[in-house]
Amino acid sequence: MDAVIIVLIILVVLVFIALIKTIQVIPQASAAIVERFGRYTRTLNAGLNIVVPFIDTIRNRIDLREQVVPFPPQPVITQDNLVVNIDTVIYYQVTDARAATYEVSSYIQAIEQLTVTTLRNIIGGMDLERTLTSREEINAALRGVLDEATGKWGIRVNRVELKAIEPPTSIQDSMEKQMRADRDKRAAILQAEGVRQSEILQAEGHKQSEILRAEGDAKAAALRAEGEAQAIRTVFESIHAGDPDQKLLSYQYLQMLPKIAEGDANKLWIVPSEIGDALKGLGGALDGFKRQGGEPSGPTIPAPSTGMSKRPSERPPID
Repeated sequence: MDAVIIVLIILVVLVFIALIKTIQVIPQASAAIVERFGRYTRTLNAGLNIVVPFIDTIRNRIDLREQVVPFPPQPVITQDNLVVNIDTVIYYQVTDARAATYEVSSYIQAIEQLTVTTLRNIIGGMDLERTLTSREEINAALRGVLDEATGKWGIRVNRVELKAIEPPTSIQDSMEKQMRADRDKRAAILQAEGVRQSEILQAEGHKQSEILRAEGDAKAAALRAEGEAQAIRTVFESIHAGDPDQKLLSYQYLQMLPKIAEGDANKLWIVPSEIGDALKGLGGALDGFKRQGGEPSGPTIPAPSTGMSKRPSERPPID
């Protein structure tokens, strides 16, 4: 009786183990490779799967999500014989679980070695300056080579990024000195340009000020000339409107003579020729008035001194 119980227990355990071996649950974004007697049979996708226990075995479980693998720094020689250390990061994804299992023994190691060799080939054709400024070009070249080589492995390389490019210490010091010199040069150029612009603006402002001042003087002179012309026209029109006679004009001539002679610096002044005609007219008017027996109503006007004597013998000698 005890033996029967032991056999039943063994049978239950075997059935339980068989059920566990029969039912396979594959997580989402994963795949499993099934082999039967060591030969590939099929690929299990995500979900509940049934296999033959003790006959079918799970060879490999593969994650189908995109993977990120950083590689350690690799020394690379540039075209100008400088050694730089380059860190790379690979973004890849398994697209064929069967090929990733049977076409390559370790696709991670294969991708790393392929990346290093390809990187050395690319950097070997560039100098240091181009290497430091051509990250996008290097990334595109690496991705193209890796994508072509890993296609038969069931791997798709999505992105290749260069984390860091570290030149030698001596080169870094030289680059820092060059950058500092360039910054100082740009600062000096900007300062000189600022001084130049300031002087130009000051000169332009002075020029505009002089131009405006000259325009103002010209307009003021024009306005003064126009005002004087208008005053002359007004006086001329007033004289013509008043219709003065010869006696009034002669009297005005005589009134202007003292004003002409004013000032200590006036040593010599010229009597206009018209003053003789005016005096004749004024003298004739006075004689006519006396013959009529009247007295002049205006002030007595003395005869002007012309600086000459009536007798020829008293005239000043002529040099």
